[in-house]
Amino acid sequence: MTELIDRLFELQDKDYAAFQAKLTPGIAPEKFIGVRVPILRSYAKDLFKRGGYEDFLLTLPHQYYDENMLHALLISQMKDMEACVAATDAFLPYVDNWAVCDIMSPKIFAKHKPRLMEKIEQWSISDHTYTCRFGLEMLMTHFLDADFKPEYLHIVADARSDEYYVKMMVAWFFATALAKQWDAALPFVEKQLLSPWTHNKTIQKARESFRITAEQKEYLSKLKISK
Repeated sequence: MTELIDRLFELQDKDYAAFQAKLTPGIAPEKFIGVRVPILRSYAKDLFKRGGYEDFLLTLPHQYYDENMLHALLISQMKDMEACVAATDAFLPYVDNWAVCDIMSPKIFAKHKPRLMEKIEQWSISDHTYTCRFGLEMLMTHFLDADFKPEYLHIVADARSDEYYVKMMVAWFFATALAKQWDAALPFVEKQLLSPWTHNKTIQKARESFRITAEQKEYLSKLKISK
């Protein structure tokens, strides 16, 4: 593991570390090595091909933010569904920020939708902020297109939380759902089935979307809840 961390420091950009620290509140600045994401992706891809990273995945918690980013990128490349699920479940409790949560998106999930839905139903009710957020994000990523079912919207609407990064994920999800599944998602806004803050944030994000028509945006603006 020392060799791996040494390599991350070889790829270090201190200015980027300072920049990333400002975008990731709650994480101490000294936890950021400062490896830019494209470089980290390239390193993760090379490391995955070469192998020898397995002990790294088992060594939790990590000391640095960049280690967690690398961990998430390695999981995202795993080719066996059950191994990927196990690695994801082992890692999620240690995810402590939005960036690591959001960069993790295993490709293998797209090939195992029923199994993924089982896990989404578990992750989305977790009390751990980023486990819940990850579950909702996977639902948004994989189940708002051909595999969409209206009942999936209730999974997100029921994810009540005071945590900012969960509320933002719910708003992001419903804004995306309005763009992709307008008829099914709209009643959740019309009937005010989301918390007031999330309701208004959903409308804001939807009105910022290029995928929603001007007429739809005008209608949504009339549904905003006044404080």
